[in-house]
Amino acid sequence: MKFTDRVLQNWRIAKVRRHIAPGAKILDIGSADGVLFQRLGPVVGAGSMGIDPTLKAPLTVNGRRLQPGFFPQAMPAEAGVFDVITMLAVLEHFPASAYEALRSGCRQYLRPGGKLLITVPSAQVDVILKWLTFFRLVDGMSLEEHHGYEVGDTMKIFGPPDFKLLHHTSFQLGLNHVFVFEKA
Repeated sequence: MKFTDRVLQNWRIAKVRRHIAPGAKILDIGSADGVLFQRLGPVVGAGSMGIDPTLKAPLTVNGRRLQPGFFPQAMPAEAGVFDVITMLAVLEHFPASAYEALRSGCRQYLRPGGKLLITVPSAQVDVILKWLTFFRLVDGMSLEEHHGYEVGDTMKIFGPPDFKLLHHTSFQLGLNHVFVFEKA
């Protein structure tokens, strides 16, 4: 991962960090190498875990399990429920055919009153990332999976009656968005 990738990744983490209470049990969907757990450190509660289809085998990062596979299909039976579910720059990688399973999985694994924290880029970011990748300023992780995701679809996927929007804002000059939902 290049320097620019890490800067953008850290920016996303900083945007959601204030919505995570100390000791929260977190499920990080699209955890990659577990950087969220590294950056949050002691904020992360016991039983937290990540899941990512790019992992070849289970890993442990800062005492937190990283599970290979797709959410929700590869979730271990003993995972239980979580206080927080994060999807940072991940939702745009899911095909529309997976949205119902994604919503259902979040409903199943998030405790009542728990928070669902999502960052998604605007569709214009795909063009910018292609140029940044061309000039080797970013690695452009899994760009082939981007499908012109529309930010407004986030409310359609995670809206009522299952989830209540608590907060939505844009950052990075409007190119990225943060959504904070609460499970009803």
